[in-house]
Amino acid sequence: MAFPLSSAIISHKLSFNACVAPSIRRLTFRPPHFIFCFNSIDPRKLGSFRIHCMSNGDRSEELKHQHSTLVNSYMSTNGYNKKLGSLIAVILVVVQISSPLPLVGWEFWPISPANAVLYSPDTKVPRTGELALRRAIPANPSMKAMQDSLEEILYLLRIPQRKPYGTMEGNVKKALKIATDEKDSILASVPADLREKGSTLHESLIDGKNGLQVLLGYIKDKDADKVSVALASSLDTIAELELLQAPGLSFLLPPQYQSYPRLTGRGTVEFTIEKGDGSTFSPEAGGEPRKTASIQVVIDGYSAPLTAGNFAKLVSDGAYDGAKLSSTDQAILSNSGLDKNSGSRVPLEIKPSGQFEPLYRTKLDVQDGELPVLPLSVYGSVAMAHSESSDEYSSPNQFFFYLYDKRNAGLGGLSFDEGEFSVFGYTTVGKDILSQIKTGDVIRSAKLVEGQDRLVLPNEK
Repeated sequence: MAFPLSSAIISHKLSFNACVAPSIRRLTFRPPHFIFCFNSIDPRKLGSFRIHCMSNGDRSEELKHQHSTLVNSYMSTNGYNKKLGSLIAVILVVVQISSPLPLVGWEFWPISPANAVLYSPDTKVPRTGELALRRAIPANPSMKAMQDSLEEILYLLRIPQRKPYGTMEGNVKKALKIATDEKDSILASVPADLREKGSTLHESLIDGKNGLQVLLGYIKDKDADKVSVALASSLDTIAELELLQAPGLSFLLPPQYQSYPRLTGRGTVEFTIEKGDGSTFSPEAGGEPRKTASIQVVIDGYSAPLTAGNFAKLVSDGAYDGAKLSSTDQAILSNSGLDKNSGSRVPLEIKPSGQFEPLYRTKLDVQDGELPVLPLSVYGSVAMAHSESSDEYSSPNQFFFYLYDKRNAGLGGLSFDEGEFSVFGYTTVGKDILSQIKTGDVIRSAKLVEGQDRLVLPNEK
């Protein structure tokens, strides 16, 4: 939410051995006036002074009614002028910061509120690839309502001590009611040839081993660990159902991009990585050190059909087999020295959250509240580098794994590069391998193990 930095909402009660009373019922800002009263007649009160703050209207009446707010500050006679000057300076600096005043000539006039705005991005931006991919599936509104209700529990579980189990119970009951009452509409959204599988998944969602009924029981038992396991299982089942409901793109591509390769759903790419210096990767649990390691990436054509389609075609053509990798603190980049004819000149492609289709050749204004469906700010996100000629286009073939680190992130935990690259997938298997990849390591092979049937090539219906 954006908050205007307005002087009118800042309290004028200051705490530095002097007090300025806040204005009463102030709806608009009126700069205060200060009267400094010094006592130089009574030797017993030598060095005593009073400060009074009042608004433009009825100054004499304000002085009479707010006499109790006048402050006496006593100083020793040694260095009186110097200390008094310092105190006055401190008072004016703090008041000026809290409520800017036009000090030139001490002519006080009303000041309009500042126009600066601070934006705090939504704290519920997906922080895992699995969550981002699940949210990106276009599906039946009833399924999305269940998903939203259950995903809220993910955040409630993060509360460290007294977890709101009552709220969690309400969320699960809401999801159960939707699953029961909207069964017909949910299954009607599944293609006829997949409806039997959809019906099985629906039954599993309600009464399965870790279905909603079991999840509700764990919540009543206040067992956070079991709640977490059953919740993940229920959300996975919802994602499977949603994928059945979304067999293709839910929007039409712009006419100028109709001839580009495109992915009309999900795909999975498996990379085999080999150490370039002959060293090994860390062993798996109970295993031996490995000369090669595997990484799986799920690529999403629902949100980035052109980018994912171009990448899937390059993988199918073997373009990345033998490509070298370069590692930095923030990313692992593929070699940009591939054949310049490899891949298409795909425009920057980003689908904003809440929008029906992607934007092309346009970056998002994150500070203005625009956030992508597929955020970069996830460890192991996969995106295309920018074209050498223009940031409005992606590189035809150079991609990178993003090594998100919250310590180097900006406002709201978002990457400073959020909304500027075409993100098209996430590392789902082998995320621990990413930190072990160094410059000079090699992609021995890259294979499209799932989604070949959803890859549409030019001049092919």
